[in-house]
Amino acid sequence: MAVTPLSEQPLSAEPPTKPTVPVAPSSVEPKVAERSRPRWRFTSLRWQFTLPYILLTLLVAAAGTFIIVRLVSSSVRERFDNNLSSSSAGMATGFVQRESLHLAQLRQLAFTTGVAEALENSDAIILEGLLTPTVLNDRIEVVTVVNRRGTEVLSLILNDAANDVATSFGVELGNEPLVQAALAGQEDETGDKFAGVRTLANGTFLFASAPVRDASNQIVGAILVGSRFNNLLTTLSVQSLAQAALVFDLEGNVIARTFDERATDPESLRLSADEMAQLTALPIDAKRVVRKPTVTLDEIPYEFIFTPFLVRGRPAGVLGVALQSDYVVNTEVSSRSQFAIIFTIATLGVLAVGYWLATNTASPILKLRGAARAVAGGDLTQKANIQRPDEIGELAVAFDSMTDSLRERTAQAARLQAETAQRNRELASINSRLQSAQQQLVQSEKLASVGQLTAGIVHDVKNPLAVIKGLAEILQEENVDEFAREQLTLIRDNAARANTIVSDLLTFARQSTPEMKQRDLRETLQAALRLTEYLVRRGRVNASLDLPAEPVLVMYDAQQIEQVIVNLIQNAVQAMPGGGSLTLSLGADENQATLRARDTGVGIAPENLRRVFDPFFTTKEEGEGTGLGLSVSYGIVARHHGDIQVESTIGQGTTFTITLPLTQPQVEPTEGEVKV
Repeated sequence: MAVTPLSEQPLSAEPPTKPTVPVAPSSVEPKVAERSRPRWRFTSLRWQFTLPYILLTLLVAAAGTFIIVRLVSSSVRERFDNNLSSSSAGMATGFVQRESLHLAQLRQLAFTTGVAEALENSDAIILEGLLTPTVLNDRIEVVTVVNRRGTEVLSLILNDAANDVATSFGVELGNEPLVQAALAGQEDETGDKFAGVRTLANGTFLFASAPVRDASNQIVGAILVGSRFNNLLTTLSVQSLAQAALVFDLEGNVIARTFDERATDPESLRLSADEMAQLTALPIDAKRVVRKPTVTLDEIPYEFIFTPFLVRGRPAGVLGVALQSDYVVNTEVSSRSQFAIIFTIATLGVLAVGYWLATNTASPILKLRGAARAVAGGDLTQKANIQRPDEIGELAVAFDSMTDSLRERTAQAARLQAETAQRNRELASINSRLQSAQQQLVQSEKLASVGQLTAGIVHDVKNPLAVIKGLAEILQEENVDEFAREQLTLIRDNAARANTIVSDLLTFARQSTPEMKQRDLRETLQAALRLTEYLVRRGRVNASLDLPAEPVLVMYDAQQIEQVIVNLIQNAVQAMPGGGSLTLSLGADENQATLRARDTGVGIAPENLRRVFDPFFTTKEEGEGTGLGLSVSYGIVARHHGDIQVESTIGQGTTFTITLPLTQPQVEPTEGEVKV
């Protein structure tokens, strides 16, 4: 695109910065009054003192109540958990102790004189006579004696009510694991005695078994000693202070409990397969427990803890122990109420003291605020009149002194402000005229240079060029050979081109005064696009107009502005040798109209942007332009008191922006200004 950046910028004179002076009271009175008026009643100083104090006190009271109640509750909960764990551990220990008792009883019974001989002979009468005293004295609930074939020889079942024993005979027990292990003479890490859980027709028992040997150490049979689980569970619950207990076998079935099975929903106590596996998995971990905190027995809340119980060091089932949990909640509620009352009374006392302190502090400050608002509103005669021996009294004295000084300086400030405002207006006017004169001076210097050049060459060059062109045309009409005819054509064309350059110089030098009329700038824009329609189409350029719906009425010379637009369109087409897009847009506001020509061409290098408006500067190929188009356009826009700017990015395109005032100012040239 044939454009030339400005080679030098016009000088500018900025107006001096206005000095900072106090503002007259009359100019700020309404704003100060509005700003200082409380929007909400809680924004007053009294509430700013008391409200945070109240909130902080309430927060501390609430936090203290919460912490203490939590401490009490934690203590109660910790004590409850300890008791529950202690009961569970006590019952588990009781099972182990009962197992040890069974083993001791087995040794006593197995080594009773005559038992081995009677068992070898399967003499139940002798065995009953030998074993019954021990059963009654040691309160052994069940004793069963089997021969080496696994057949029951005698069973003694203790009847506590009658202090007697019942007997049983002939039951085949050879398939019982405890009997098989004893008769086979097996031994494990704890010896040749074994223990386990066995369910009979009259209940579930904890049994221990041991072999009976004769004098030659041959096994002649086995003895089993057992305790009924329900009785054992009841006894251990009392000893361990548990309020409820139950026992599951390894399959998760309840085999004993200390409460009526109708007292609760069975599902609330059932353990899942995962929980059973967790509790009975090896190795046994004392910390591996399962809790059920919301079990209701006869409408009373209980909390259960489940742990494995061991027989001969291996899990034989799961033991559940429970304590009533309602007293924990009751203790929390009672503690919360008591401490809430204590903290409420203390809080009210603290609030009363705080309110008195806040009022005593806030009242003189509020009085100072009223006096300050009056002074801010323009009443410089106000006095605080606060007599206090503290810092607030010193503040009041300083305020009164400040008011006196402010009253004296306000009058002086008003005078200085008026003088400064007048001087600023004068400086602004002078600066505006200076800038205009500088811009016109720069352009005048450029035009004067071109004018001098034009005056020196137009008459001396234009006529010889006409003669050369005419002679070339005459000679072409003669009978000359083809080479001579081509050379004559070249002479004629170059003479015509030189004549065009001279004509452009004349046009640039003859800058006529624009004929200003109010017109619709949209029409001029459309007319310029019609004039260049063929050029645009030949250059494969897609041109579009973006015009407002309403007329854009501007005072301007239609012919000159049209010349500017046509020149911009021509430059844009030449900047897009492979085709592209050209957008002409128009807008307006209250003061000026803005016209933009945006193309998608090759762009202008940054170092050339400052020279695009200089005469004879061009980036076009040789022979494609004179470098005067944008200089002429700049002069036309300047004579319309407008402005033309250029923005460009290499490879993306260029945008020219022209602004024209809607109305032409009536400016008389001042002394020192230059007319162009």
